[in-house]
Amino acid sequence: QVQLVESGGGLVQAGGSLRLSCAASGSIFSIDTMAWYRQAPGEQRELVATITAGLHTNYADAVKGRFTISRDNAKNTVYLQMNSLKPEDTAIYYCRAGGFTRYGLYSRGAPFDYWGQGTQVTVSS
Repeated sequence: QVQLVESGGGLVQAGGSLRLSCAASGSIFSIDTMAWYRQAPGEQRELVATITAGLHTNYADAVKGRFTISRDNAKNTVYLQMNSLKPEDTAIYYCRAGGFTRYGLYSRGAPFDYWGQGTQVTVSS
């Protein structure tokens, strides 16, 4: 019912920048918190940043001052601007969105919590 599609990953040299996007589509009534996570090889998935519908943000200590999360509520899209990238930022980046589906034309339906398929970010030294 709700799909998340990420884009923007790739290979970049240390010190470079990338911008990730994640667009939500489907039967959406509202989206509350949107977030980016990452998972490096052999590691557990970790939270990178979150943003609420009211645009309050929160960041992992490892990315504070380098990454910026933002969202366009009209487009149901969340972004992650990543600057001053380091080799340790190499990971698969996943977006996550939670909210409510639409029931009929105007009613709020069931809650949802979905993940995107992931996009690879590789930072070379």
